[in-house]
Amino acid sequence: MTANPAFVIVGAGLAGAKAAQTLREEGFDGPVTLLGEEHERPYERPPLSKGYLLGKDERETVYAHPSQWYTQNDVDLRLGARATTIDPAAHEVHLADGSRTGYAKLLLTTGSSPRRLPLSGDDLDGVLYLRRLADSDRIKETFESASRVAVIGAGWIGLETAAAARAAGLEVTVLERSELPLLHVLGRAVSRIFADLHTDHGVDLRCGVQVAEITGVGGQANGVLLTDGNHIDADAVIVGIGITPNSRLATAAGLEVDNGIRVDAQLRTSHPDIYAAGDVANAFHPLLGKHIRVEHWANALNQPQTAAKAMLGQEVAYDRVPYFFTDQYDLGMEYTGYVEPGAYDQVVFRGRTDTREFVAFWLAENRVLAGMNVNVWDVTDPIRDLVNSGRTVDPNELADAELPLTVHLGRTGGTV
Repeated sequence: MTANPAFVIVGAGLAGAKAAQTLREEGFDGPVTLLGEEHERPYERPPLSKGYLLGKDERETVYAHPSQWYTQNDVDLRLGARATTIDPAAHEVHLADGSRTGYAKLLLTTGSSPRRLPLSGDDLDGVLYLRRLADSDRIKETFESASRVAVIGAGWIGLETAAAARAAGLEVTVLERSELPLLHVLGRAVSRIFADLHTDHGVDLRCGVQVAEITGVGGQANGVLLTDGNHIDADAVIVGIGITPNSRLATAAGLEVDNGIRVDAQLRTSHPDIYAAGDVANAFHPLLGKHIRVEHWANALNQPQTAAKAMLGQEVAYDRVPYFFTDQYDLGMEYTGYVEPGAYDQVVFRGRTDTREFVAFWLAENRVLAGMNVNVWDVTDPIRDLVNSGRTVDPNELADAELPLTVHLGRTGGTV
C-alpha cells in the first residue's frame, strides 16, 4: 500500500457516510472518495416511513451530515456517479460516465432495492414503492390528493406507511398473503398485537389474500384485484413486499455472494482489499456463530465503523446484536437481538399486552435470544445484555414486571 492510499466507498447512503466519517475520526488522511448514484447527499432512511413521511420532521433532518461536512473533512463526495463494474485486479471502479477511480481499499455499501411486484399493472401511475427520499416525497404528495390507498404487504414498511396514511386521513386497506402481519418476523402471539393495532385505528386489514393484478384506467392505478375476485378500490397503491440486496457489482467482480455479499467478522469480502457493510453485507456474527444479513438502520449506522477500522488494519470484529425500531400511531417499539422462525421454544410477555405496554422475550432453552419493548422505555441495554450473556433465566421471573431486568444479569450460574 502506498503512503497515502486511496480509499473508495461505493454507495452514498448512511453506511457510506458513516464509513467516511470513521476513516477521518481514526486519523486517516489519505484520499477518501464516496460515490453515490442518487443526486441527494447521504441521508437516513427511517424518517422516510416515519417522521418525514408524517410531516413531523423537516427535510434537512434526514441527512447524515451537513452539506459542508464533506468539504471540511476532505471527502470527495460524487453524486449522480453510478458505478458499473469493479476490476479487483486493477483496483479500479468503473463509472457510467466512462471514468475510472483507483483504490487501495474498497468498501461496498450499495444497500438494497425494493422487491418489485411481478404482476400486471405494476407500471401504472400511482403505484408507489418506498426506498429513496424522492419516493417518500411522492407518497407525501399522494396523501394530499388521494382519499383511498391500498398497501400491498404488511411488513414494517407496509405498516408504517399505512399508519402515516391513516394519520393523513385516508381510507387504508392493507393486503397481506400471510394470515397475520409480520408473522414470519415476530410469530403468531406478537403479530396479533400489530394486527389489532391497525384495525383499532381504522385500517381494513385483509390477511390470507393474494393479489392478481393492479388495475387502472388511462394509465392510472385505480385499485387491486385479488385472486378471489374481489376488487379493492384505491387512488394509489403502495407496495412493500421486501427488499433485495444490491450485490450485482460484487457478483460481476467475482466476489462471493450468498444472500448479499458474504463477508467475515471484519466485514472483508472474499477479496482481501474489498469490504462490504450495511444492507448488502451477509456478515459472520461472532456471537451467533453464523452469517446474517440485517436490513435495519442500526446496522447501517454501526457496521461501517468496524469496516473502516478494518480497512485501516485494526483488529476489530462486528459483534453487535441487531436492533431496530418502529413508530406506528401511539405505539413505539424497539427490538434487540436475533431469532429465526422456529428457532425459539417460547415467548414470554412482561407487562400488559392489552394496553400495548409490555416487553416480549423470545427464548430457547430458557436463554433470551431477543427482546422487544413496546411503549416501555430505557430497557434496551439490559435486554441487549441478556441476549449477549447467554444466561439461562426463569421465564416466570422474567415475566414479573416487579423484578428489574438487571436481576437476571446479577446472578451467577444455573437457571435464574
